[in-house]
Amino acid sequence: MKYSVITPVYNRPEEVRELLESLSKQTFKNLEVIIIEDGSTLKCEEVCASFQSKLDIKYFYKPNSGQGFSRNYGFERATGDYFVQLDSDAIIPERYFEIVDNSLKINWLDAYGGPDAAHESFTDIQKAINYAMTSVFTTGGIRGKKNNAGGQFHPRSFNFGISRKVWEATGGYTMTRMAEDIEFSIRILSKGFKVGLIEEAFIYHKRRTDFGQFFKQLHFFGRGRINLSRMFPSELKLVHFFPMVFTLGVIITPLLFFISKPLFFIAASLFAIYKLLIFADSSIQNKSIKVGFLSIFACFIQLFAYGMGFMQEKFLK
Repeated sequence: MKYSVITPVYNRPEEVRELLESLSKQTFKNLEVIIIEDGSTLKCEEVCASFQSKLDIKYFYKPNSGQGFSRNYGFERATGDYFVQLDSDAIIPERYFEIVDNSLKINWLDAYGGPDAAHESFTDIQKAINYAMTSVFTTGGIRGKKNNAGGQFHPRSFNFGISRKVWEATGGYTMTRMAEDIEFSIRILSKGFKVGLIEEAFIYHKRRTDFGQFFKQLHFFGRGRINLSRMFPSELKLVHFFPMVFTLGVIITPLLFFISKPLFFIAASLFAIYKLLIFADSSIQNKSIKVGFLSIFACFIQLFAYGMGFMQEKFLK
């Protein structure tokens, strides 16, 4: 089976270089790589050209339309049997496509998703952000799980494969931003296709390189969840309200000092315990006290930013 890697990119030539370098080292070779430059001013065309001898690579430049419609652009030009969507800020383990191919031969899936992880080369902040997005102490803990509190598993676009048949039946993305990948996953499931997680098919996902970028991304995710609920009300689960409750707690706790000191100390103690749990868990997982400390900031930013975006989209739109 031939795989087509579909990756939209916007102003990230060096990240694309790392992605392509990892793809050139795959143990499974029957794949093509399609890079869609989505209106970038900082282009990666030369980077792509430098891999022509190592990869079957196709580069396209188009006006900016967002990641969803750029993936559609790639689907339309793909020649493979199976389309694998990977973000440009990813590094792919050498056996990724071997693992996917073997898994699909044993247990066919019309669409699959895979987890993400932190690479040893990532900065401490990137490792802390990865912890925040995957920890059981945040809503990120439901990502990459077969059975989670958010309901049925929905592949996400950073690591998301679909068969050509799925593309032909769905027409791809109908939204380009704001939870477009979850909406796509829901439509795939609604058409009766078999969808699942391939747990071993993980990628190293950089996400954002600093806390400011991370805040903006998670704020957008929070808005996206409400935007999705307007189309699919049943997809708004109780767990999705946790960041909003957390955010309100962060805002209200200082005010409690002037209203009720006992309540203030209870709330402050709960936050202190929460921070300690994050610090201890992350320090053990990452084998680094520094990453453990940074993970406290990452988790608070993740929940607060998501909660603010969630409330903005739900109550101010």
